Amino acid sequence: MFDDTIAAIATPIGEGGLAVVRLSGKDALAVADKCFLPVGKNSLKPSAANSHTIQYGKIVRGEKLIDEVLVAVMRAPRTFTREDSVEITCHGGILPAKLVLDTILANGARLAEPGEFTKRAFLNGRIDLAQAEAVADLIHSRTELALDAANEQLAGKLSQRINILRDDLMHTLAHVEAHIDFPDEDISPDTKEKLLKRLEDGMSFMDELLRTANEGQILRRGIRAAIVGRPNAGKSSLLNQLLGHDRAIVSPIAGTTRDTIEETANIRGLPVIFIDTAGLREARDEIEVEGIRRSRESLQKAEFILHVLDASEPLTREDENYFKEFEGKKRILVRNKTDLPKKLQLKVGTPGPGVRADGSASRPCHLIVDVCCLSGNGIEQLKDEIKNLVWSGEIKAEMFQVMINSRHQEALNRTRAATQRTIEALRGEATLELVAIDLRIGVSAVGEIVGKTTTEDLLDSIFSTFCIGK
Repeated sequence: MFDDTIAAIATPIGEGGLAVVRLSGKDALAVADKCFLPVGKNSLKPSAANSHTIQYGKIVRGEKLIDEVLVAVMRAPRTFTREDSVEITCHGGILPAKLVLDTILANGARLAEPGEFTKRAFLNGRIDLAQAEAVADLIHSRTELALDAANEQLAGKLSQRINILRDDLMHTLAHVEAHIDFPDEDISPDTKEKLLKRLEDGMSFMDELLRTANEGQILRRGIRAAIVGRPNAGKSSLLNQLLGHDRAIVSPIAGTTRDTIEETANIRGLPVIFIDTAGLREARDEIEVEGIRRSRESLQKAEFILHVLDASEPLTREDENYFKEFEGKKRILVRNKTDLPKKLQLKVGTPGPGVRADGSASRPCHLIVDVCCLSGNGIEQLKDEIKNLVWSGEIKAEMFQVMINSRHQEALNRTRAATQRTIEALRGEATLELVAIDLRIGVSAVGEIVGKTTTEDLLDSIFSTFCIGK
């Protein structure tokens, strides 16, 4: 438990119907008492109210009325932070919430740091570190699949499996240390095989978890896809079709897009960040020079490319240059304007240099999807191909229980390496002291995932990414 009481606005800043100001700490009820004036015969001061009740009244500062509010009273330990907590629901908008918060701070609370409510929930033992990270994932979810994955982690499904792994390593370590303490009793061959079997099973489980890292990161942060092609091929029209609304300006005039445009779309449950880039041609002014520079910068960060081609025109040298420039990237060729007479002939495969007189590529090309951005024909097939490129196989509900993030991945890699060294040491008849050293490293590393092994720097790194009020 902490000695001070924290407060923050828990709802987004801006105009809205309601806003919520949160307090947590040993003096939360007393601080709220100082500025809450109950209204009606059944309404009480927070300190006099039963836990998990709502009181109606007003927030006042001296003689000045601040706002008409509802106050939710929640007493420890049955709260998110396991501390006494108060949530004040006031009118929405920037000023009402700010004035309520200022009044709370003037009466003894301090402004919470980013993620401090969730950090207290972790430090007070209500949730572990993996569950705390799931709170942030839940807030930032951009698709239902990402939301499902965050909910599974928040429910403790990943933590349960990590704790089983840690317990197995701990039991093995305890067995080894017992033999270190009693050196006259050697580990029998049968016992050694059982210990090795347990460690090898742990390795298999870690490999299973590590295979989920890529999918987990896709759901959490999305995957970046750059839309490229020569000017007026239909890049902006394609972006609008994928988003389902007009985001980019569409014009028959080449070079309309002068800057990069980024928008996230839900593609078969996966968050895909599409980047509409300026056509990479010879720039005609300073603005277009900057737009093209930003386009190339975005292209370097993109995980895959949608290369848009004009089906109504033969393949040009400029198109061929795109093939060469981005041949190292995953890509889908999108043949647009298929409602017009087709003059562009391509074959599935790998593109090669050279253009035939009839405008076709001299070698086969990548996966091709025909679309018409004017009518929307082919867009659903393109979404299927994007999903297949990004995510191999079926998306199953049970996957969400164990999807790890990059921090978990790094800790598991260290655990796996230490476990591998332990296995080699046991098989190589190394001294038990050396075996125990690597096992302790593995136990410590896997404990970092759920927070059973932590440092202040690690906690600061995790909770600094949270918003204030959560």
